Amino acid sequence: MTAEVQIAVKNLTVGYGDFVLLKDISFNVNKGDVFIIMGPSGCGKSTLLRALVGLLRPAKGQVLYRGEDFWAGSETERQKLLSGVGLLFQSGALWSSMTLAENVALPLQRYTELSPAEIREQTSLKLALVGLAGFEDFYPSEISGGMRKRAGLARALAMDPDIVFFDEPSAGLDP
Repeated sequence: MTAEVQIAVKNLTVGYGDFVLLKDISFNVNKGDVFIIMGPSGCGKSTLLRALVGLLRPAKGQVLYRGEDFWAGSETERQKLLSGVGLLFQSGALWSSMTLAENVALPLQRYTELSPAEIREQTSLKLALVGLAGFEDFYPSEISGGMRKRAGLARALAMDPDIVFFDEPSAGLDP
């Protein structure tokens, strides 16, 4: 039985200007895989992630989602490919002026046709899944760093993505 490749990275080179951080990186991530990239601080883990999710255009190479070349397409085509992707940033990256429920609801409001009641239901479910039931009306400044990280995870899972990227998932968590 052949594994279904979800993400293929082929000869990817990324960096900043003339500074090349990663050169000729290639790997596949199959459906159902848990794929971990480890290394010391500053080695390019977050930079690679930025190239995989459209925040940094690679100098060369390809990123393929289910066989489709992410960087060869238009911005609209890239957004369509990313609709099945969730991303948890290192710090959670929550909007400080929005409650946890509003933060989690944001992608549902922007990218789905769900009714406000359905969005509330999904938001409550995702917050409950990460242990934050009852914290819907709290602001990020009112909760601990680990709770903010979990709220960021709830937002990453809001659209029930096929692929979830985590940038430093264990940093800043509660015991």
